[in-house]
Amino acid sequence: MLSERQRKILNAIVDDYIRSAEPVGSRSISKRGDVAFSPATIRNEMSDLEELGYLEQPHTSAGRIPSHKGYRYYVDHLVKYGTLSSHELNVMKVFFAEKIHEMEQVFQQAATILSGLTNYTSIVLGPEVFSTTLKNLQIIPLDDRTAVAIFVTNTGHVENRIVQIPEGMAVSEVEKAVNILNNRLAQVPLFQLKSKLYNEIGAELSKYVNGYEELILTIENALEDHEEDRIYMSGATNMLMQPEFRDVDKVKLILDTLGEAPAILKMLDTMSEGIQVRIGSENSLAAINNCSLITATYSVDGHCLGTIGILGPTRMEYGKVISLLDYLSKDMALLLARWYK
Repeated sequence: MLSERQRKILNAIVDDYIRSAEPVGSRSISKRGDVAFSPATIRNEMSDLEELGYLEQPHTSAGRIPSHKGYRYYVDHLVKYGTLSSHELNVMKVFFAEKIHEMEQVFQQAATILSGLTNYTSIVLGPEVFSTTLKNLQIIPLDDRTAVAIFVTNTGHVENRIVQIPEGMAVSEVEKAVNILNNRLAQVPLFQLKSKLYNEIGAELSKYVNGYEELILTIENALEDHEEDRIYMSGATNMLMQPEFRDVDKVKLILDTLGEAPAILKMLDTMSEGIQVRIGSENSLAAINNCSLITATYSVDGHCLGTIGILGPTRMEYGKVISLLDYLSKDMALLLARWYK
């Protein structure tokens, strides 16, 4: 347990580092009005905080920066959730006052607003991206080489895709494969269908269906757009503006990850309802282990419909981001409640 003095000094270091992106020294902390300690006292406490794992000393600099453990303590015990500025409130009010005729516009506009107000990357998952499951799959041949694939979800949503039948595959083989797929994929969340196809079902199809590899590829292509239809993102390149990400290879890895729908879903899949904060290595993907991810869920009638997320450096304005997500998620829930009635 940290002493009150250590808490004040850690809080001051995190606040200063968030603003400056430069290691924080004892002298700059002593000049703050809310920290009434001498530079010598602050230096001693900074050394203790470093030993405890809350601070790090980059290179030979006399200043310190927060560690992931330090950020976690800050978020759990010290962060202040301020009220939104008049500009932020006005942007939100204008958004929710607009007459939006398509639900997709709500999610994309929400993502755009969040990235604009925070200068981080925003991700919005449309309704039920994790809970929508496959109810039934049909593949109906139109001629020898083409068919229509029909996907029916547990919510009653129906999607049709024109697909190619592998050359030489008999209709009976297609029917056999569809029976196996329905048996194994029924009630599987849509975002998990691709991995199930390859990791579990491919081996079974190989025993009973000739040309199953091409058929799996055909079905995968038919599913390809479904995940992306529910993911709305804005500000992916904002990472380039952060001093932590001057390393081109590091940024490329993050941007490549943000370009893959399965990776985004994996990144957000383990986040619980309400507001959640994942810092550094707490994230499920190695590519974003130098980032923080803050998410908020939005619900209607107690049913969680989707998730709003902000991805940025660990040197993130946690209080501001959490306040924005809290405000936006609640108002989105009210807005969507009108769509669902």
